Amino acid sequence: MTETRRTNLIQTLFPSVLSGVVLGVIGAIIAGVIVAHFVPGNSDATVVAVYTGWVIFFFIGIGAFNGVWKWGFGRREATHAEELELAGKDQGLWRYFRYTTDHKVVGMQYLVTVLVFFFLGSMGAFMIRLEQSVPGAIFFTPSTYNTIVGMHGILMIAATIIMISGPFGNFVLPIMIGARDMAFPRLNALSYWLLFSIIPVFFSTLALGGFPTGWTGYAPLSVQELTPGMDAYCFTLIIFAISTTVAAMNIVTTVMVMRTKGMTWGRLPVFVWGVVLSVILGLTAFPSFLMSQVMVLMDRVFETSFFIAAFGGNNWLYEHLFWFMGHPEVYVIALPSMAAAAEITAVFARKPIFGYRMLVGSLVSICILSVLVWGHHLYTSGSESALDGPYMLDTELISIPTGLFFLVLVGTLWRGRIWITVPLLFVIGMLVNFVIGGITGIYLADLPTDEILHGGMFVTAHFHFTLVGSMVFGFFAAFYYWFPKMVGRRLNPVLGKLHFWLFEIGFVGTFTALFYAGLQGEPRWSANVAPPFVTANLIASLFAILIAVSVFVLVYNVVTAVVRGEPAEANEWGAKTLEWAVPTPVPLENFKDLPEIKALPYDYGATPAKTGSDSVVDAPLQPQAES
Repeated sequence: MTETRRTNLIQTLFPSVLSGVVLGVIGAIIAGVIVAHFVPGNSDATVVAVYTGWVIFFFIGIGAFNGVWKWGFGRREATHAEELELAGKDQGLWRYFRYTTDHKVVGMQYLVTVLVFFFLGSMGAFMIRLEQSVPGAIFFTPSTYNTIVGMHGILMIAATIIMISGPFGNFVLPIMIGARDMAFPRLNALSYWLLFSIIPVFFSTLALGGFPTGWTGYAPLSVQELTPGMDAYCFTLIIFAISTTVAAMNIVTTVMVMRTKGMTWGRLPVFVWGVVLSVILGLTAFPSFLMSQVMVLMDRVFETSFFIAAFGGNNWLYEHLFWFMGHPEVYVIALPSMAAAAEITAVFARKPIFGYRMLVGSLVSICILSVLVWGHHLYTSGSESALDGPYMLDTELISIPTGLFFLVLVGTLWRGRIWITVPLLFVIGMLVNFVIGGITGIYLADLPTDEILHGGMFVTAHFHFTLVGSMVFGFFAAFYYWFPKMVGRRLNPVLGKLHFWLFEIGFVGTFTALFYAGLQGEPRWSANVAPPFVTANLIASLFAILIAVSVFVLVYNVVTAVVRGEPAEANEWGAKTLEWAVPTPVPLENFKDLPEIKALPYDYGATPAKTGSDSVVDAPLQPQAES
């Protein structure tokens, strides 16, 4: 009996995240010792070797290569029972700590990781506002402050890139299209654990001197920076780019080949369109960023000269490579958030989406136009590009399909039977903030005004209104909307509304004050606030307290819901997309019999759309309880 228990314990712990961490640390130490011995005096080479050893041996320990080895040496496909075991069947909560292929497990892993990233990133933001609440740089040294700004920026950018496509693109999207799983379940797990593996790499920069370059990591400064914390920055972004690429290929393939019968491209839910267009845009833009970081590491480790002008390099090369990703990346974040907002608006207006084809066309147009605007970030770089005029025109053209998105949401809400819920509040907040972010962006799209405002707090405020005030609000709308389906529990609606109002009031107060500071001429990246900008920064920092409080309200709401929240219904909101047609909790293989689709899932107030063996019916205006 003792031997059996010991065997079961070993099978449980290996492979798992525990065995992955143990082997990863061992591999990192071995790789570091070997490289330090053969390449003495090159700390960058040693650090990169440590990170490489960590990632490779972590994946060996977590069992990511087990399927490949079994197939390669056993020469047989895995049985259905083995696939179910790999998907986490009958493993309880422990399946979330293993290399599990079930798309719902991967979605939950992404969701928890995103929430942790947001929490840590928001604490970094609060430290920034603390430093700028009074003049004198009394809380942090300028170098430490720059590292905090950089880490906050990278953490929040990474979180926002995956905040919709990671959790909801994995958990909800396959069910939405009537599929039993993703096209490549093992690659799905790989994409998440690649993300997980870079968490210790990223935070190790604190022990390695940080990176004072800010979140953009501009070369040649990043090449000339002596602290090895810069290596952690580069390695983190390389693995992150690989993770998002793997996930994007999986999502595109899933939607292309695994849609259920009758789920034509013209019947896809808007959310599916948003996620697919987002990941296609990521596949287009992110490789350039990946290569820029590889080049920086090569300059640091092998002393090449991609970016050092004295040795034939060019710093503009980095700027082009970075911003070819850096501006489309805004729309990689925006597209799924906008699509989720449209999905939620139709549900709580109890109306079909106003102009479904127009909305899809606007999302496609944004996807195409966003690839052509990166050059407006180089207006003040000194490159004197002959394409400044076309960059200005294209940047302004994006406002047309974006305006169509607003038209669709307002048209959907118009004369609807509005049900004010927490998800809809966040959608409305998103629209309000997006208007402010869009209007202020016009001044940065045009060269004459950008010459004045570039590099100042006005840009910071605009950027945050666009990404946080708009897209993160869209994430929270999706979070409150799909939480009952994903977790099976209801969030407290009163706490949810408190979270919204604290966040919205605190956010608008903080960044409106920074708009004013920017118009007065305050530059970015300054730890020491100059006297003319003290009042505006103090006001911004006081309003930021409300944002911090809202974060803890959310944390309390989530924890209490998971521990003792009310069980959620299968169709909590009376919605018509397929994820609400399956039981809660969702079965391992989603559908017993695959449904057949015969209409768009937005016919509220009309005859229910038949979906094969299932029928999604129109729910009452307001169910008995909301989450």
